[in-house]
Amino acid sequence: MKCVLFYHAFTSCWNNGNAHFLRGYARELHALGHEVVVFEPIDGWSRLNAMREGGSHAMEEIPTLFAGIDIRRYDASLDLERALDGADLVIVHEWNPPDLIAQIGRRRAQGAPFTLLFHDTHHRAVSAPEELAQFDLDGFDGVLAFGEVLRQIYLKLGWADRAFTWHEAADVALYHPLPQVERADDLVWIGNWGDGERSAELNEFLVGPVAELKLRASLHGVRYSDDALLTIRSAGIRYGGWLPAHWVPLAFAGAHTTIHVPRGPYVRLLPGIPTIRVFEALACGIPLVSAPWSDAEGLFPDGAYLSVADGAQMTRALRSLRGDREMSAAMVNTGLETIRERHTCRHRAEQLVDIVADIRGSGLQSQSQHDIGAVA
Repeated sequence: MKCVLFYHAFTSCWNNGNAHFLRGYARELHALGHEVVVFEPIDGWSRLNAMREGGSHAMEEIPTLFAGIDIRRYDASLDLERALDGADLVIVHEWNPPDLIAQIGRRRAQGAPFTLLFHDTHHRAVSAPEELAQFDLDGFDGVLAFGEVLRQIYLKLGWADRAFTWHEAADVALYHPLPQVERADDLVWIGNWGDGERSAELNEFLVGPVAELKLRASLHGVRYSDDALLTIRSAGIRYGGWLPAHWVPLAFAGAHTTIHVPRGPYVRLLPGIPTIRVFEALACGIPLVSAPWSDAEGLFPDGAYLSVADGAQMTRALRSLRGDREMSAAMVNTGLETIRERHTCRHRAEQLVDIVADIRGSGLQSQSQHDIGAVA
């Protein structure tokens, strides 16, 4: 197949966790023998912010790391007819402008021969449904939703006739253990402070336990206010700024433990959807302790990570991991096995190929026959 992917950013991952999975499954589609072309706007906010923070070097490394992927930047003069020429599969991510989404949908509705899928990897369906409702998805053949609960929302609200559960996964070509690296930090956390979605949780599950245990800790991410920076530095946490996604494995390898602090909308409204960092941390072989979230779809078995209910439990768990190497080793082994058997980008690329085959094979089946999810 010729696969044409429209995303807000591929070369930049600044405040753009979508890029991690996009890169990984694009790589695996290419490895499976498919042609992959990625379109990204030349003036996208992720790319521009990365350049402002000195990220040009990191972005220049991406074509080398993802050899074989045809990356094309476009401006307002994008020729869609040329971009879509010869495409067998087109995937459009939900961070694209509504006008672009509508234009591509119209071409499919008018008889373009490719399979057209809409890819949603965010909580806007529940936190800002009016934004998604403006998208014209009538011409799309289906929706790829990164959790079963999100798939159900699309069907119930009538935004799509056919939707598939398509979880994110680890790009194990990049995310894997680096045992030769010295673990100089007790803990590392990689994530964005953001716009208040988890400020209280970060104070409870990260800042408080680190300060109480006097851990040597490092933190990486963007969108940290002055108050947030003061808080973490007062706790003795080193702030390292933006860390490009493909440099993260080295950061994980340099620490004994990491934690997962999910954003509030996922915990309250979209149970069963972890962030990409859970997959990546387990793939890198670092023990993971998680703040509360519901693994409603059973993605991870018991023992892959530790789950805690509050800051006090987080403190006790981190203290236990420091002194129990057998427990840490068992968690690492379970996590690695889980990723390798279930949650790699190769798994998702193969699932995607099956989804496309299902859509093409269904022909003009009724809507009731369309409403089936391909669960990861």
